[in-house]
Amino acid sequence: MYRFVRTWMRALVARRARAARRDAGMVTSEYAMGIVAAVAFAVILHKVLTSGPVVAELQSIVKQALDARM
Repeated sequence: MYRFVRTWMRALVARRARAARRDAGMVTSEYAMGIVAAVAFAVILHKVLTSGPVVAELQSIVKQALDARM
């Protein structure tokens, strides 16, 4: 029984190791999609942060912080 379990565990570990080597990294298309998604997120974030109401609110927060008494 012990030999069977030991053999079975070794086979399981070897199978997992082979699977890990096969899926070790992203392929070029996955990198490209990740970059496109990151750029799209950055563009949306830039548009939101440079919009009028957000800029005014951020300026208000900074002004209140600089005018605070210590």
